[in-house]
Amino acid sequence: MELLHSNIVGSGFPLLILHGYFGMGDNWKSQANKLATDFEVHMIDQRNHGRSFHADEFNYELMVEDLKHYFDVKKIDKAIILGHSMGGKTAMLFAVEYPEMVEKLVVADIAPKYYAPHHHAIIDALNSVDFSQLKLRTEVDAILKQTIPEEGVRQFLLKNVYRKTKTEMDFRFNLASLTENNAEVGEALPSFTTYDGATLFLRGQKSNYILDDDFGLIQAHFENSKIETISNAGHWLHAENPTEFHNKLIHFLK
Repeated sequence: MELLHSNIVGSGFPLLILHGYFGMGDNWKSQANKLATDFEVHMIDQRNHGRSFHADEFNYELMVEDLKHYFDVKKIDKAIILGHSMGGKTAMLFAVEYPEMVEKLVVADIAPKYYAPHHHAIIDALNSVDFSQLKLRTEVDAILKQTIPEEGVRQFLLKNVYRKTKTEMDFRFNLASLTENNAEVGEALPSFTTYDGATLFLRGQKSNYILDDDFGLIQAHFENSKIETISNAGHWLHAENPTEFHNKLIHFLK
């Protein structure tokens, strides 16, 4: 079984960070560096993302097993897990399956409910990029701009562009698998699964991923949870209001 790639900073009790869809651990570098004064922070690339292995198969059950393997290889008995979006779904499922290995759980801007597939525009845009014809990142941006007007979203995706060889660029994520398995990302946490450890849900004030209507479902799965809102932030709440995100996180962890 292959080991997930990670960057580790700081020392202390282990805190594992799981990024969102099309992301990578490096997206969390500035938060991780702040947390590193108190914790050993692991910025993990999930399968088919960042520098981790590519696989045809892609679903939450497999991502949980990848994480369990990571715990085993790194000899981590127990850790705090922080997951954002897709990473939050992985974190929730890991906590209900391996509660004894989770000291505390933090879920950023995702609920345990089903989400209808809604990344079609992004996936279509990414699949329209032909790297055999493109030599510069700005050219890739121009292609993406035809479908994705939001510059922030494009910049987030462009972080995945790298030089595969001296003459050829590519995406770090496994676009073929993510395209094929796109529906998996919206899957709900299985019914009647629970985790009774301390849990914090953080949602962006301008985001519609966690609605007031979801509070009951969150409570049903995570009885010892609290839900807090990060002001003036959307789905990328850790990047849009990093100070408030960090303060609420540290308050919960300590």
